[in-house]
Amino acid sequence: MDFSIALILLQDGIVNGAIYALLGMALVLVFTVTRVIFIPQGEFVAFGALTLAMLVNGRVPGTAYLLPLLGAVVLVLELLRAVRTGSWTALPKVVLTCVILPLALLWLASVYAAPDNSLWLNMLLALVLIIPMGSMIYRIVYQPLAEASVLVLLIVSVAVHFALTGLALVFFGAEGWRTPAFVSGQVNLGPATWSAQSLFVVGTCALLIVALWLFFGKTLYGRALRATAVNRRGARLVGISTTMSGSLTFTLAVAIGAMSGMLIAPITTVYYDTGFLIGLKGFVGAIIGGLASYPVAAAGAILVGVLEAFSSFWASAYKEVIVFTLIIPVLVWRSFSSHHTDDEE
Repeated sequence: MDFSIALILLQDGIVNGAIYALLGMALVLVFTVTRVIFIPQGEFVAFGALTLAMLVNGRVPGTAYLLPLLGAVVLVLELLRAVRTGSWTALPKVVLTCVILPLALLWLASVYAAPDNSLWLNMLLALVLIIPMGSMIYRIVYQPLAEASVLVLLIVSVAVHFALTGLALVFFGAEGWRTPAFVSGQVNLGPATWSAQSLFVVGTCALLIVALWLFFGKTLYGRALRATAVNRRGARLVGISTTMSGSLTFTLAVAIGAMSGMLIAPITTVYYDTGFLIGLKGFVGAIIGGLASYPVAAAGAILVGVLEAFSSFWASAYKEVIVFTLIIPVLVWRSFSSHHTDDEE
């Protein structure tokens, strides 16, 4: 290895690490607010990339059909709740967001899909198709189990992962997809030459991280999520709805996953099950942060990306083993440095 190869590997590591940082922060967000280890985070990476790729190729994406399906399940659950409680006030909103909106988006995707459409408009439509799934999945799967133990929520997350992987295979097929680059060209930065697409990925990830920091520090909803993460019972006592917090948290996590998938789609071929491995690497970064610290999780994810890049050069056959082995010393260190505390719930 010489200096030029090391620079290329470092660039790859930083680009991949930026994606892992986003996913790691999303996992920390979901866990701190809802106590859910959101294993299906990676599936939404694949959903984002494959939805955009199908729109770019003039085809109606599978997520356009999945969204009304999830909405119908939510509507049935809300009807049952209304019958049981006798409260029908929330039903019009549910019909609007879970029936009318998904069907309108399905119609829009069917009419709009054409290979000559703008990549940026396709990206916007893909986000609109995927982001509402976050609150729907929370309502269907996690809201009824909000008071369950972390272990039960983990088992449910594994089940959701397998369900979403199967649906991805049905809706997208087994073939891989790529999208055109958002920007093209080369940029010289000192001794290194970066592709414009790589800089776009890193810059977008940085902007999203700053946006999350501003959201949590400057907005009412962000502070509500922080309060729920600190103490769920205390948040309820001061009037913060933990149901709203959970729904908003899952919406943000799904949005981050979808954006991450769209950012990597021009760089690598994405298959229906590609997101799982990417999500696991973000999870390693989240574990380094103790599933509690956003900055440490982001830094850990960057470390994972760089370690993966250099491992692919020195021992490509074992690069995944090397990356996931990193979690062992972290867990050992945390087991000695942290004290046991009982679940507040």
